[in-house]
Amino acid sequence: MTEEKPKSSLTTIQKRRIEAATNIRNERAKKIDYLHTVQCQTSLPYRDPGDHVREWDRKQGNASLRIEAGSALDPRSKEYVKLGLPYGEKPRLVLIHLASEAIRTKSPVIDVEDSMTAFARSLGLETNGHHLRGLKDQIGRLASATIRMGMVEQGRVVQVNTQVAAAFDLWYPDDVSQRVLWPSTVRLSHEFFESLSRHAIPLDNRAVGAIANSPIALDVYVWLSQRLHRIAPDRPQFLSWTNVYEQFGQGYARIRDFRKKFLLTLWQIRAVYPDCRIETDEKGVTLHQSPPPVASTKTYLALGTGT
Repeated sequence: MTEEKPKSSLTTIQKRRIEAATNIRNERAKKIDYLHTVQCQTSLPYRDPGDHVREWDRKQGNASLRIEAGSALDPRSKEYVKLGLPYGEKPRLVLIHLASEAIRTKSPVIDVEDSMTAFARSLGLETNGHHLRGLKDQIGRLASATIRMGMVEQGRVVQVNTQVAAAFDLWYPDDVSQRVLWPSTVRLSHEFFESLSRHAIPLDNRAVGAIANSPIALDVYVWLSQRLHRIAPDRPQFLSWTNVYEQFGQGYARIRDFRKKFLLTLWQIRAVYPDCRIETDEKGVTLHQSPPPVASTKTYLALGTGT
């Protein structure tokens, strides 16, 4: 009789988070990701808001984000059809990937993997058929959408209107192993690239990979990454649960239900951002000045911190 090996009680995601948390505590980041500060302070939908919702607005402090759902030409009907808004973790990971490559190469022209499987793998996503189909759908939504980002600076508004890619192959072949993305390179708009170069927030690639399956965890992590180190050491910032709910509570009808989710998410964030100093109580959340998750680098300083 063959003795069965005991099954591990940890999931693949849990193992990945534990490994990332251990590495982050023991080693400096070797690979740095980036995201525009407006996208760190605002967020995409967590779930599909429905095809009838054509605009998505989010505001946080001096930053504003508007995403307008787009259209694409159907080669069969030769008519433009409306696509929905991007949502979930996948478009968030795509935006981080594109921003990171643009900052690393100091170029608005980004090489893209030439198969959906390779691109999914570069994002740290699973590569089974279900996940690849979902990624294709979200890429189409993101590529066709118009993104408007505004920041109030010294009494004036600086606004960037852009699309992720100027051209793309949207009506993909059925075989997900074929080359099914946009062209082999993606060119960011000049305005967006210039703004990104001034306002890029560094992120630990290991942390992003560890929480890649959770859109709210990604949002909280990038928000804290751009915010905590800006807080004055002697002036902690208090946010009521109502304030936190307004920023991250989409999809929750009751604040108390959201609060449970946020506290669980915060536990996950602390594992991959161990230097973050946050206190919670019955009234809300208190943010204390903390080191950024990634120390400043020569590349980042050369492009500007946006502070």
